Amino acid sequence: MTARDPDSPSDDARADGTTTDATTDDSPTHDAAAGSDEIETRVGLRYTLRQVKRDTTARIGIYTVGFVTFVAVLASIDYYVFDYAVAEAVWYSPVSDPEEVQRLLPPVFMENQFGTGVLEHPMGTDHRGRDIFVRLFYGTRIAITVGFMATGIGLGGGTLIGAVSGYYGGWIDDVLQRVTETVYAIPFLVLVIAFMTAFGRDLTFAMIGVGITSIPVFNRLIRSRVVSVREEDYIEAARAAGVKDRNIILRHVIPNSFAPVLVQATLQIGVSILIVAGLSFLGFGAQPPTPSWGQMLSASRNYMLPAPTFSLFPGIAILVTVVGFNILGDGLQDALDPRINN
Repeated sequence: MTARDPDSPSDDARADGTTTDATTDDSPTHDAAAGSDEIETRVGLRYTLRQVKRDTTARIGIYTVGFVTFVAVLASIDYYVFDYAVAEAVWYSPVSDPEEVQRLLPPVFMENQFGTGVLEHPMGTDHRGRDIFVRLFYGTRIAITVGFMATGIGLGGGTLIGAVSGYYGGWIDDVLQRVTETVYAIPFLVLVIAFMTAFGRDLTFAMIGVGITSIPVFNRLIRSRVVSVREEDYIEAARAAGVKDRNIILRHVIPNSFAPVLVQATLQIGVSILIVAGLSFLGFGAQPPTPSWGQMLSASRNYMLPAPTFSLFPGIAILVTVVGFNILGDGLQDALDPRINN
């Protein structure tokens, strides 16, 4: 056996002076693991939240919707628990003498016959001397409640009908789709007004009517997704394992078809708020003296010239709320669409 020359190149050294790195791993297994990690980071709730945070438009929508929802919750607490105590103590001091009621008082930033606007009416008063800011504050409670409840009715009914219809197909699909198409063929405003005329003109039936008219929208959307999802391998595996159809639909089909439905639900909340505000303007929905934005617009139409701000503030409230939900929906669509995030 001959001794190894310490001055000779090692096995890791090459004639051209380069060395091989023993720690470098270019094997296919390493590449597959890296690709798997990359794919894993591009799905799930955390990835979706990161995508939403990166989108400036989506963040604006979240802040807007969050603020309006917070105001609605605060108004609901004061309405149901404290019986207007917070509003009367902070914003509004009612006048006991009817002769001293300050009707159509402009906001604080405008001159009026009483001098500079008083701080207890920061947005002025309406034609009956009621504080516009307080009514706008409590109108938020109705707007958000209507938006979420009406959309929830449409989302629940449309998701159930669309999932069952798309999963089973055949005559079940034909019957369910013909029924929803009949509802979809009738103009939604005519259908809602007819529904409220038959059952009642209050806010509850307005929410139910608007929710029923939105069922076909969610039905068609989720059905188109379920038709493709039901052919996936994991659905076939669940069937082969003896899982009941009800559990397959609830645990596998609907969750894997729900991303576009969530986006549509966010957009539909703004649409529902706008529709119910229009119904209140026409005399349906919330009835006086219940404060609602649509009813405030209806009461202000006779005072457009002498008191333009009477209709300005509820109009801005409706605009900001509806645009906020639309912006949030667009942001969610960008975050949940894999074609955009490649």
